[in-house]
Amino acid sequence: MKSFLHIILVCLCPLFCSGQINIVKNGAPGSRIIVDKQDSTDLKAAFLLQDFTKRISGAKIEVLGKESRFKPGDILIGSFQLPVSGLDLNQIGEDGFYLSTDDSYLRIISNKGKGSIYGVVSLLENYLGIHYYAKNTYTLNKREDITVPGGIKRIDNPAFRHRQTYSYGNEDPVYKDWFRLEDPKDIFASNLWVHTFNDILPSAVYGKEHPEYYSFINEKRQPGTHSQWCLTNPEVFEVVSTKIDSIFRSNPGSKMISVSQNDGNGTYCTCLQCKAVDDYEGSPSGSLIRFMNKLAERFPDKEFSTLAYLYSVQPPKHVKPLPNVNIMLCDIDCKREVPVTDNESGREFMKALEGWGKVSDNIFIWDYGINFDNLVSPFPNFHILQKNIREFKKNSATMLFEQVNGVKGADFAEMRAYMLAKLMWNPKLDSDSLMQSFMNGYYGQAAPYLYQYQKIMEGALLGSGIPLWIYDSPISHKNGMLSPYLLKTYNELFDRAENAVKGDTALLKRVRLSRLPLQYSELEIARTSPDSNRDNLIVKVALFKERTAEYNVSSLTERGNPPSEYCDIYLKRFLPGENRNIAKGAKITWVIPPSEKYKALGEKALTDGLFGGTTYVESWIGWEGTDAEFIIDLGEEKTFSSVEADFLHQLGAWILLPEKVSYSVSSDNKTYTCLGSFEFTEDRDLAVKFVGGKVVTDQPVSAQYIKVFIKGIGQCPSWHYGVGHPAWFFIDEVVVQ
Repeated sequence: MKSFLHIILVCLCPLFCSGQINIVKNGAPGSRIIVDKQDSTDLKAAFLLQDFTKRISGAKIEVLGKESRFKPGDILIGSFQLPVSGLDLNQIGEDGFYLSTDDSYLRIISNKGKGSIYGVVSLLENYLGIHYYAKNTYTLNKREDITVPGGIKRIDNPAFRHRQTYSYGNEDPVYKDWFRLEDPKDIFASNLWVHTFNDILPSAVYGKEHPEYYSFINEKRQPGTHSQWCLTNPEVFEVVSTKIDSIFRSNPGSKMISVSQNDGNGTYCTCLQCKAVDDYEGSPSGSLIRFMNKLAERFPDKEFSTLAYLYSVQPPKHVKPLPNVNIMLCDIDCKREVPVTDNESGREFMKALEGWGKVSDNIFIWDYGINFDNLVSPFPNFHILQKNIREFKKNSATMLFEQVNGVKGADFAEMRAYMLAKLMWNPKLDSDSLMQSFMNGYYGQAAPYLYQYQKIMEGALLGSGIPLWIYDSPISHKNGMLSPYLLKTYNELFDRAENAVKGDTALLKRVRLSRLPLQYSELEIARTSPDSNRDNLIVKVALFKERTAEYNVSSLTERGNPPSEYCDIYLKRFLPGENRNIAKGAKITWVIPPSEKYKALGEKALTDGLFGGTTYVESWIGWEGTDAEFIIDLGEEKTFSSVEADFLHQLGAWILLPEKVSYSVSSDNKTYTCLGSFEFTEDRDLAVKFVGGKVVTDQPVSAQYIKVFIKGIGQCPSWHYGVGHPAWFFIDEVVVQ
C-alpha cells in the first residue's frame, strides 16, 4: 500500500508540486476549467482563459460544468465553490475578485459584477505574462508549459464601482474587459446616461402645447432641444414620472437611469417659483436636487443619476440628495496643466467636489482629458492623472468617467487610456511607472526617446505658465511648450525613435501615429507666420494627409472635421503666397465694437492677412448678441470689385452665422454708397466651417473707406445649446480685391 501511495504522489507532483499548478505541460492540458455554465459572466471568464492559454501554448483546456467532480489542479471559476475556508465573501466588492492557489486548486471567485472576468485578466497579466496595450494589441510569450505559482491568496477590489473611458480601444471587446471598463448601456436604462431631459420630455412633442414645462429665460418660456425643465411645475414631475416608469418597465433588468439637464449653460428656469428655490439654496442645483429627491422617493428601488454641470456644479446649501440620487459632477471648466487642487479653475471645482462630498457618498465624476477643438494636438497632462483621481476618490466619488481620445490619432491616445484604466482600478499605482511600462511594451526600442519627449514637453508646459484646457490651440503655446527650439528638439527625438524601430513595421507605425499631434502643431503654428516657407509647408501638408489616411484618423475636432478636409483647406486658405488683399494692414475704426476683450486684437487681426483656424481663441474677433459695424481705411483711394468678410461657424461654442453682412463705400468717410449685401443661410451642422460673406460688383469701384455692417441673429434659436441667450458671431479677415 505504501508503495502504491508513493507512485500516486510522484505522478501528481508535476501538476501541483509545492502548490504550483501546471495548467499546460509539454503542450498538453494539465488543468480543467470548472464553471457554472448558467452564469454568463463566469462562463465568459472561462472562455477568456481558455482562449489565451491556447494562444500561449496551443493547448485547449476543457471547460466543464460545476456538476463535474473536482480534481487537484483544476481551475474553479465562480461563487458556486462557496463556502471556501478563510474567505469572507463580504470582503469582495462589486467587480472585485478572490484569486487563490493555496489548496491545489486555482480559484477565481467574485461576489457581483464582472469580478470573475477581471480575476482571469489578473491571472493572465500578473502570472502568465500577457500584456494588453491598445485595441487588438498585446504581447505574450509562446511556450509549451504554463505554470501558476502556489501560495497565491489575494482579494482585489476596484477603487470605483464604475470605470469608463471614451477611448477608441473600447471597440475591442477583449480590450474593454482587460482594462475593466464599462459602457453606459450596461447599467443605464435605455442607455439614458447624460443630457437626457429632451430624451425624456422632447420639446418637439410637448413644447408647442405646454411651453410652461420648459425654462423661463429672459422674460419668456423658451422650449427647445437644449432648454431645461421648469422643475417646480408639479405637472412636469407627474409627466416625467410616468415616462420613467414606462422606461423601467421596458428595461426590466435596469436599476439606474440618468435624469439630467440638457447640454448648454445658463438655460435653467428662472420663473418665480424656480428662482425662489434656487435663491434659497444658493445654486440652480437646488431645484434640481429637490426634483431628483421626489423621483427617488417615488421609485425607491431605482437609482437616479443627474448632472452637476456648468450652472449646476455647486451643491445646494440646504437640501441633500437622497442615497439613491447619483451626482454626476463635471470638471469641464478646469484647466489641465496642474492638478485640480493647484489652479484657480481647479480650486473652484474642488469647492464643488468637497461640498457634494459632504452631503453624498454617491458621486460620479466626469473628468475631461481631451482637446475638443484640436483632437490631434499635444495634450501633456499625464503628470496630473494620478493626483486628480486620488482627489476624486478621497471626496466620496464612487464612479468615474474619463473622457479621453475618442478618435485614433489623439495625443498618445493609447497610453492615456492605458494609464487611466489602471489608475481607475488602483489610484495607488505610480503613474510614471505606468508610462514607462506602456512605452517599453508598446514602442519597443523607441521608448526612451518618446519618454524624453513627454518629460521635456511637461516641463516646458509648467515652465511657460500657459494654461492647458479642453478648447486649446497649439498656437496658444507657440511661445511656450511649442516654441521653435522645442519643436526642433521634439522632431529630433521622434527622428531617433523612428530610426530605432525602422526594422519593425508595426512599431514604426505606432511611433509615426504618435507623431501626428506634433506635425499638426507645426502646421497650425506655421499658418500664423507670414514668413513660413511655402514649399516646405506643401510637403508637410501632403505628409500629414498621407499619414492620417494610412492610420485611419477620422477627425481633428469634436465636430467631425476630417484630416483630408483640413489639408485641402490649408492649401487654399492658409498657405503663404502672393497676397492680393489691398486692405492688408488697413486701419479699423469701430462703430459698433466687438466684445471688450476682442477690441485691441481686432484693430489688427481683421486686416493682417492671416486667417483663423477652427479654434476661436486665436485670430477671430467676436460680437455677442449685437450687430457689428466698422470702417476700413485703405489709406488712399483704391480700385476694387469685391469685398469678403470671413466668418466662423462653430455651434458648440455658441458661434453662429449672422443674418447678413452689408458693404458700403466712400471717398470722404461722410457719404457712403451701398456696394451690396450677402445673406447667410441658417446652418445646423455641427462641423466647424469657414463661411465667406462676399459681394462682387459688375464694375470696379474706387474708394478709400469701406463700411462693414453685420446684422446678427441676436439670441440663440430654440434648437441650439444656448437657447434664449445671446448668440456670438466671429470674423477674422476682410479681403478687398
